[in-house]
This record gives sequence, structure tokens and C-alpha cells, in this order.
Amino acid sequence: MRYPIPDLPAGEWQTNELEVEKSRFIGWVCHAPDIAAFETMLRAAREHHPAASHHCSAFIAGPPGEQSAIGFSDDGEPGGTAGRPMYQVLEGSGLGQVGCVIIRYFGGTKLGTGGLARAYAQTVTQALEALPRRDIVERTSLRLRVDFSGEAQARGWLDEREVPVEAADYTADGVWLTVGWPSDIEVDLSPLASRLRGNLELLADD
Repeated sequence: MRYPIPDLPAGEWQTNELEVEKSRFIGWVCHAPDIAAFETMLRAAREHHPAASHHCSAFIAGPPGEQSAIGFSDDGEPGGTAGRPMYQVLEGSGLGQVGCVIIRYFGGTKLGTGGLARAYAQTVTQALEALPRRDIVERTSLRLRVDFSGEAQARGWLDEREVPVEAADYTADGVWLTVGWPSDIEVDLSPLASRLRGNLELLADD
């Protein structure tokens, strides 16, 4: 599976700000490969903005369509007006491994439930428009055994297909290469086997 994720280093986040009826909505977006990464940003948002009215949030700490490592919070706003609209924008973006916090400073004018939902959704939408992204490729670990004489050819063939060699174990009768095969591409090693004249063995890594 291939999908886009935020191209942001750990501990950094994309920021933007929206003002609606004098209320400030400050959006923070981070790369969240796990829930802990999102929680780090949420703590930082609370520490940087302790006087804010609310710190609403949403995250998808996995691929698009993730069902378990997800969450959202209204943080005191009327139910369903903040966290869920934020999560729906994240879900509709097709991004994975993404977290968002919106810091609100109340401006004195009540926006109503519809106005709140629109403001939170719009803040996330604007943040994602400027978000740097990169694609991630989920991979399956495979082990290939080749003769010593075929190692260079095998590595070259894998490199041509952008399949990384993650480890190499040398034994008395050859080399075991552990490779990260893209999970969205069928495993077909027949061209490599032909190149190596059949001196190739495949073992799926449990």
C-alpha cells in the first residue's frame, strides 16, 4: 500500500491561523506514525498556549482507512463541533500518519454549532493545503538466497526496482538478502531467477 504522509521531522509541525468573529483558530499538523507522536504535539500545544479556550484534536496514526489508531476530541466545545469535523477532513484527505490540534482563543462572539464546525474544518483544510507531503510504501520482508557470485547482480536488479536490501547474512554456501518488497506489487522474481540461472531461493519472513 502506498499513501501520502506529512513530510515533517519528528517534533516539528505545520502551523496556520484562521480568525472568525474575533476568535482565533491556530492549527498545528504533524507526522503521527504512532499515537505517541501525536500526543507529543498535543502536550506542546497546551504548553505553548496555556491560556487558550480549547485544544481540540484529531489524528490517524496509521494508513488511510485505519480503524483502531484514530481519535478526536472536542476539548470542551459542544459535542460534535470540533474533533469530528477535524477528523472528517483528515479522513477525506487521503493522508495517513497525520495528527492535528487546533488551539482556539475565544473572541467574545458565539459562533453556534454550525459555525464552530465550519471554522474547525476550515482551519484543518487550510493547514493541509500547505502541508509538505511524501509517499510511504508499506513493505513485506522477504529473504532471498543467492550464490556469492550472484550477489552483485541481485543487488543491481533490486536497486533498479527500488527494493531496499535491509540486511545481508553470509553463510558457507551463499548470501541471504533480507529485502523490503512493496506490498502493493506482486512478488515476481522470475526475471532475477533467469538472470541468476536458477540460483535463487525465496523464503517469506514470518
